[in-house]
Amino acid sequence: MTYPLLSYEDESFLDGPDGRPVRMLAEYLAPLHALRAAGIVDTIVFFGSARLSPTGRLGHYYEEARLLAAEITRWAHTLAPDGSRLVVCSGGAGGIMEAANRGAREAGGRTIGFNIGLPHEQRPNDYVEPGLSFEFHYFFMRKLWFAHLARAMIVFPGGFGTLDELFEILTLRQTGKLGRDVCIVLYGSEYWNRVLNLPVLVQEGMVDPASLELLHTADSVAEAMHWLKLRVRLDEDGATPSFAPSTTSRVKRLKEVHHE
Repeated sequence: MTYPLLSYEDESFLDGPDGRPVRMLAEYLAPLHALRAAGIVDTIVFFGSARLSPTGRLGHYYEEARLLAAEITRWAHTLAPDGSRLVVCSGGAGGIMEAANRGAREAGGRTIGFNIGLPHEQRPNDYVEPGLSFEFHYFFMRKLWFAHLARAMIVFPGGFGTLDELFEILTLRQTGKLGRDVCIVLYGSEYWNRVLNLPVLVQEGMVDPASLELLHTADSVAEAMHWLKLRVRLDEDGATPSFAPSTTSRVKRLKEVHHE
């Protein structure tokens, strides 16, 4: 007698359109399992272009990202010698992402890469710690993992992807959905002042002036470290990973007050 396949062994189902929710869930649960097993509590995330090389026109940003990641790693070791806190994390590919992972490894730290499968540009770099390199198909699930663990994000010059990641975290901070402070540092004011004109949003009444205070700028490793040490606060609960709490109960209460 030939027995039918178990559903989770049926590749035609798992790879088909009806298996999409299972694939999405797998991209949540597999990193969750690995990060918990590794004892990772929280991260500092580096965003920036995959196209920036050490020898290119903006190559100095590569070297500065490398040095900053190393400095963050040394600082993190003074807070948690076991390497569980403020682990340097990137999108796992080249450019600024490679520089961040490289700097952390060279400083003797652990480092995470959340890579995304794309036809061009994206391939895992060689500096992500084995076992902490993850490959994603779904952009939204990858961004969820960036947000879940971040205590801070350093945004180096980049393109559409970098802007997408920046505004994702910025919106979550503005709306209080993260349930905790996340320090956001724009690295390279000359670049970002040309790309972003955020004061216009305030002038046109689209955002509150206080929203711009969610962003800080830095043009050196020392400036970036100043903001991180000033703004990053560690919980003592030791949760792994340190997820943002659910805001469901708060929203429910707000609705009750509104109806009263």
